[in-house]
Amino acid sequence: MLNKIIAELVDEKGLNQSELHNVIQEGLLAAYTKKYPDVTLRVTVNDKDETLLIESQKEVVSKIEDPYQQISLKKAQYIKKNIKIGDKLWLPFEEPIGRVEILKARQIIATMLKDIEARGIYEAFKDKQGSIVQGVVHKHEQSGTLVMLQDTLAFLPRSLSIPGEKYIAGRPVRALLKEVHQEHRSNGQLILDRSSGAFLKSLLELEIPEVYDNLIEIKAVARRAGYKSKVIVAQNDPNIDPVGTCIGVGGSRIKPILKELGGEKIDVFSWSNSRDELVALALRPAEVNKVEIVDEKKARAWVSEDQRALAIGKMGQNIGLASELLDTEIELVSSGEGVNLEIDDSQSS
Repeated sequence: MLNKIIAELVDEKGLNQSELHNVIQEGLLAAYTKKYPDVTLRVTVNDKDETLLIESQKEVVSKIEDPYQQISLKKAQYIKKNIKIGDKLWLPFEEPIGRVEILKARQIIATMLKDIEARGIYEAFKDKQGSIVQGVVHKHEQSGTLVMLQDTLAFLPRSLSIPGEKYIAGRPVRALLKEVHQEHRSNGQLILDRSSGAFLKSLLELEIPEVYDNLIEIKAVARRAGYKSKVIVAQNDPNIDPVGTCIGVGGSRIKPILKELGGEKIDVFSWSNSRDELVALALRPAEVNKVEIVDEKKARAWVSEDQRALAIGKMGQNIGLASELLDTEIELVSSGEGVNLEIDDSQSS
């Protein structure tokens, strides 16, 4: 029965022989010790035929008072000729254990196997944390989606999914490997993310060679998954137009990213050393008449009444994105007719 339990527990775990033997030995030792707490026991596994050997240590005595822990000198000398009283001897332990102890052994072995698996998963994926991985949707649940990465299940929480996106079993999916936990967890050690600005930034690095090669630098990203993202880019090569390069001819560069994000809009514009200009750009598509920098964390933007709704955006998301992008609280101020700031290097998709 024990061999069957062990075989079930280690099936397809990918353990090496040494790890497997340690698990078996510790699990069975705990089970036997539970039933025979006063006996000194050890468990070993034969490396050749993987048979189990349970042994107890007995002291050689002239008169036996405890048969579990003692052996007579006469019997001991049949086993080892030169043995004497007071010496200790390891002998096969043939007493049985019951169902309760077997279940305890199973529980301990299962826990140890999970710990070994957890360490293996951590070692396999720790260097991929923060990068994009591709897997296959395994199962969609109310709390999130299970994704198979290689032979390991990862979890994409609902809170880190793109709103409204459908995850159908068997379909490929890409996501940012947000967290790699060292310990075993019920929803998996690998946590995925498709809703953050970090995922979008990684997509830009993956899809646009100039970003990957650092010829174009992504200065900041703000995102409302499923609605819109705003990205500030700067060139590290004066011969490169950072916005045009990211968008591509006819949108060829940005379209695969838009498709990946389910049609989410992306505003891309160039970095400026002028905070006034950055605030105006960040509030696009609204036209801004004037910007006043109040302090390092606050700015005011004057917009005409017909531009106010655009500046605010659906449920305040446009101004929210702009504020997040620049790490600046932006206050809108209504203005009459005025001359708009001349800014023409922003593009949207």
